Amino acid sequence: MGEKKVILYTKTHCPLCNEAHKLLQKLQQEILFAIESIDIYQDDLLLEKYGLMIPVVEVDGKEVDYGILSESVVKKALTNF
Repeated sequence: MGEKKVILYTKTHCPLCNEAHKLLQKLQQEILFAIESIDIYQDDLLLEKYGLMIPVVEVDGKEVDYGILSESVVKKALTNF
């Protein structure tokens, strides 16, 4: 199976988003995946959908966690085939 794609829905000036990105970078040291960060303020639909939930982590098109992320939840999503 190919490299997994992770989307991190975020916004500027968001300490939780910064922590989420650090967690994903940590997990990249043991699991192969690409991170794409998307600022929800650049898309009205995303802002409406995720406004109070961010950061949101999506793995291969499926939302897996949001807010204060659980390393074990995200890691499970990344390693579950």
